[in-house]
Amino acid sequence: MPVRTLLAAVAVAAFAAVTLSPQDADASTAAESAATFSRSELVSAQAALDAGEPIPGTTWGVDPRVNRVVVTADPTVRGAQLARLKRVAAGHGGKVVLRRSAAKLTRFLAGGDAVRGSGVQCSLGFNVTRPGKPDGFLTAGHCGNVVTTWSDAGGGPSVARTESGSVFPGHDYALAAYTGTAVAHPSVVDLHDGTTQPVTTAREAAVGETVRRSGSTTGVRSGVVKRTGVTVTYPEGRVTGLTETSACAEPGDSGGPFFAGGDALGLLSGGSGDCAAGGTTYFQPVTAALAAYGAALGGS
Repeated sequence: MPVRTLLAAVAVAAFAAVTLSPQDADASTAAESAATFSRSELVSAQAALDAGEPIPGTTWGVDPRVNRVVVTADPTVRGAQLARLKRVAAGHGGKVVLRRSAAKLTRFLAGGDAVRGSGVQCSLGFNVTRPGKPDGFLTAGHCGNVVTTWSDAGGGPSVARTESGSVFPGHDYALAAYTGTAVAHPSVVDLHDGTTQPVTTAREAAVGETVRRSGSTTGVRSGVVKRTGVTVTYPEGRVTGLTETSACAEPGDSGGPFFAGGDALGLLSGGSGDCAAGGTTYFQPVTAALAAYGAALGGS
């Protein structure tokens, strides 16, 4: 793949896997249809969960489809932790429902055509500019935490360095600054069909809208935004403010861009399933990353 195309949009990387399964059959099923809560009540319930002690292997967020805060717990949540989670959920007067997931919530690094560093490969999300500073690219924070110097080929020369301020957990974004001018880095997304999509505007995603994501493992995939403001607790810690979609992804797609037309929406953080059976993904809203680094979409 030409360097220009590679650095235009997407590369590879750490993809956190959590498999969401249908709701367990329990007494909460009847409760879901028995009461209606306001958005502010559900947001307050989620805030209370966010303020509690982190339990690795869990996710939660307001699901407007069921008018509840839906909590998922993976198979590692058991014993005293599971009992505590059940007590906490039950203590919210029906606002919170607990579901179990079929697979362990984790993150892992995987291969593909990508920017590389420290023996791993991670995804390039969006190219950015900053006043008075070198151009750079956004990627996932869990990649920036472990990679200092990036190249566009295994064993190749350095093209960028991760700057201080990589964030994971808490949020999931990092910025790598280009170390020279030899590498073309336009503000486009690779559509993996020989064409690209220019991106000029950053915004928040809306529940119900159709979005696309680009990744070096699975190419371009589309899905629908299911929830915003979701909290995911990885083994390394809690990440808040993520957006959940029905777009599938697989190892090697993490860090890549979510977009809708020319609008940049986010950076892939983690997800579940695969593109054969279908899956769920979570992305870090790009607006938060741009604000954190004083950056704007752009490149050359």
